[in-house]
Amino acid sequence: MKRYDAIKKIMESLTVEIIICNLGAPSRELYNIEDRDENFYMLGSMGLVSSLSFGLAISKPNKKIICIDGDGSILMNLGSLSTIANTNPQNLTLIVIDNSSYGSTGDQKTYTNYKTKLDVIAKGAGFESIVVIKEAEEIMPKLKNLGVGCHFVLIKVDPGNAQVENIPLKPEDIRIRFMKAISRA
Repeated sequence: MKRYDAIKKIMESLTVEIIICNLGAPSRELYNIEDRDENFYMLGSMGLVSSLSFGLAISKPNKKIICIDGDGSILMNLGSLSTIANTNPQNLTLIVIDNSSYGSTGDQKTYTNYKTKLDVIAKGAGFESIVVIKEAEEIMPKLKNLGVGCHFVLIKVDPGNAQVENIPLKPEDIRIRFMKAISRA
């Protein structure tokens, strides 16, 4: 399974959730799968979607927040895992799609290709709900059965980016439409 396939299955399992998506190729893939005003596409701050999602979960406790992150980005901001797990917002699902590479910059290998295990790191950070998914058909049922809570979901995929169009929206337009969408939430 590729990241594109995983994102497609993630979107098929969701309804009205707010989504914050990792920069580069994942955001382009999400945009091409299902663009919605409730999707925030990170266009230039690697490693920060987990922190942004956490802040949003705290400020919108009655809305379910889904963070789609990557292994390379979460490795740049491991401290966010401890903050999220210890604060334990009951409306946040952090989905890390691990392709063992920096997919947006040329597929250089990350340390998850070697000895680093992100689910073990999440457990050490204090997450109580940790789900590891290795097959596409597991994504929908496992996401639908999460329920209320603070969840760490690791989806293992093969490296590679889908050949999709760039996001035609300006960063300001993404921000404005997203802010309008979440203000209604």
